Amino acid sequence: MPVDLAELTTLRLGGPARAVIDATTEEHLVDIVRIADEAGDPVLLVGGGSNLVVGDHGVDATVVRVLNRGVTVDADACSGAMVTVAAGEPWDDLVARAVTEGWVGVEALSGIPGSTGATPIQNVGAYGQDVAQTIASVRTYDRYDRRIRTYAAADCEFAYRHSRFKAEPQRHVVLSVTFQLALGDLGAPVAYAELARTLGVGVGERAPLRDVREAVLALRRGKGMVLDAADHDTWSAGSFFTNPILTPEQAAALPPEAPRFEQPDGSVKTSAAWLIDHAGFAKGHGSASVSLSTKHTLALTNRGGATTTQLLDLAREVRDGVERAYGIRLVNEPVLVGCEL
Repeated sequence: MPVDLAELTTLRLGGPARAVIDATTEEHLVDIVRIADEAGDPVLLVGGGSNLVVGDHGVDATVVRVLNRGVTVDADACSGAMVTVAAGEPWDDLVARAVTEGWVGVEALSGIPGSTGATPIQNVGAYGQDVAQTIASVRTYDRYDRRIRTYAAADCEFAYRHSRFKAEPQRHVVLSVTFQLALGDLGAPVAYAELARTLGVGVGERAPLRDVREAVLALRRGKGMVLDAADHDTWSAGSFFTNPILTPEQAAALPPEAPRFEQPDGSVKTSAAWLIDHAGFAKGHGSASVSLSTKHTLALTNRGGATTTQLLDLAREVRDGVERAYGIRLVNEPVLVGCEL
């Protein structure tokens, strides 16, 4: 029986799928995908649905919900905690446990929705941390070779919001992720100025794990980035556009006041939110059905009764407006299925 994918995404948008299967164990997940591949049947893997934009006509595929659970820990004072997490574990539950247990390195990633298995695909990051800093390995099912493969962090090809798993999205099914986390009461050195100011510390200084988590959650709530069914600003896919990575020449062409963050390879990162705002798209820009969040210009939100077509029309308006103003073409961060931008 067809299932409306709007029920499975945080945007609450998307048409029907052929069927939905819940994969509650690693073995079940691998078997479902393997059998479908052998039969030539298309499969759409869905975790928390927080980084997914599905077209109004849906997808002619079987949706497989990744719901395998389990966390195993091997910890000692010398090497810290090696924490292996099933792909279907909710990400923020893991972060909350890390703070409670004194596992250091993911506290600034509090409040991010979705499943743990999705985090290495996008190299999820926020407030100066990303998962590439603590991932030790990623266990996958290789749909091309039809075998289990484990990638060490060095082989994951992590970059800003990118990995080998994102580069070949039809090949890899993430089964579990192993993190290597230091032990302690203080978080990792704070690398993000806004978070440092909130905590009352300098950039590069440290603060208690619990304080970091609470500060990040407060900042995210203020931007509508913590899921709340009663708040339409959170009916989104989070940040819709990635921060552009520019050549030095492109960065030099921006207005002097534009944010610039020099990268180790000589490139320069700027702020997509700044570009959107200064290209004339203020918070709340849009219509009664879809608009930029009233709290943060990077989120495109469903105000109720919207369609994916309307959302993508707004995304194009913003993308094209920024390109006209600054010559920079924004790139969408969420995965588009059954639609295009």
